[in-house]
Formats: sequence, C-alpha cells, structure tokens
Amino acid sequence: MNAVAHAAAEPPASARQLAALMEARRTVLPRRLGAPGPDRAEFAQILGAAASAPDHGGLVPWRFVVVPAPQRGRLADVFAQALLQRDDAATPEQQGQAREKAFRAPLLMLAIVRMGPGNAEIPAAERILSAGCAIQNMLLAATALGYGSALTSGKALQSDALRTLFALDRHDEPLCFVSVGSVTAPKAGPARPAPSRYTRELGGGPELSPCS
Repeated sequence: MNAVAHAAAEPPASARQLAALMEARRTVLPRRLGAPGPDRAEFAQILGAAASAPDHGGLVPWRFVVVPAPQRGRLADVFAQALLQRDDAATPEQQGQAREKAFRAPLLMLAIVRMGPGNAEIPAAERILSAGCAIQNMLLAATALGYGSALTSGKALQSDALRTLFALDRHDEPLCFVSVGSVTAPKAGPARPAPSRYTRELGGGPELSPCS
C-alpha cells in the first residue's frame, strides 16, 4: 500500500484528540527525564514530525544535532568552560553543576537555525518561526509517544566553545537544546493562559465576535 493510500485508510484524528494531545504537552525539566528514551523507530517518527513545519521557500533553515552518550563529556567540558568565561571565580562545585547538565535526558539535541545566506526575500524572523514550528511538532510527537520533553537554553549557547564543538559558522544560530525521555517524577504544570490573554480583534474590544 502506498503512502497516500495508507494515509487515506487511517481515520483522521478528531479535534478532541488533537486538543488533548496539545494539552498533554508539558515542559518536563531534563533532570526529570530518564531512560528509556525513544527507540530508533520512535526517534525517526519524532524527527519526521519536523518536516511538516511551514517553511517559506522550502529552505529547511533548521537542523538538529544529536549529542549521543559518548559525546556528552565534550559538551560537559563546553558548559564548564562557558561558565568560567562568564565567572572566573566559579567554584569546582559550580563547574560540576554546569557539567552535569550535559548528562540529563536520554535524547539530547541542539536545535540550530540557518540565518543565511540563501533567499534574501525570506527574513530571519520567518526562518526562526519555521524552526519553532518544527520543534513544536517534534515535542508533540514525543508527547504522543508517551515521552516528556523540554527546551533549554542558557548563556553557554553563545559561547565560542559551543560554536566550535558543533561546527557552527557565522550564519548558524543555536536556538536551544531539545531533551526527550521518560518522565521519572511527574509534576503538574502551570495553568494554561486563556485565549483572551493573547487574542484581540482589530477595531474591537477584548471580546472576539463569531466568525461570519
């Protein structure tokens, strides 16, 4: 059965199912993400979800670099080095805390957006937005598979050591780390904001009128 026929044979997800999936997605801090992580097939499904992101011009301006277990020590060194560059008085304990962040979560990736060169008609904001959509698709896929996930950033993202480790050139911008794994300590998330907090109608008040 080809892909088109297979897709047509499967019932589409209902609006209620989609809403439940989006509501289920919560940020789970990497220190609460443990083994097992996604297997090879699940990882492929998570990565494949990124391809559905809107992408003006088909630039695919984003990419993800996986940090496997044997390379976590190199990332830990970068985190410690970045801390010392910001604070040369950082204690060994603080350096150890910075290093430890590299060993959390069974699946760890760096999300990178390509700001140029390329089609100059597609502004940086659209490239970053596309990357954000790709990341959100991956987080939702991970949630659907039963995993927790998180996005983390920090000052180390702007360090020369990190750029060197990930072979970034002047057109590459590291956005965040993406962590995925099994939730080891469930915790209730914050309340979701109501749509009225982030939606307005042009020329009207805070209340939205029904679509005609």
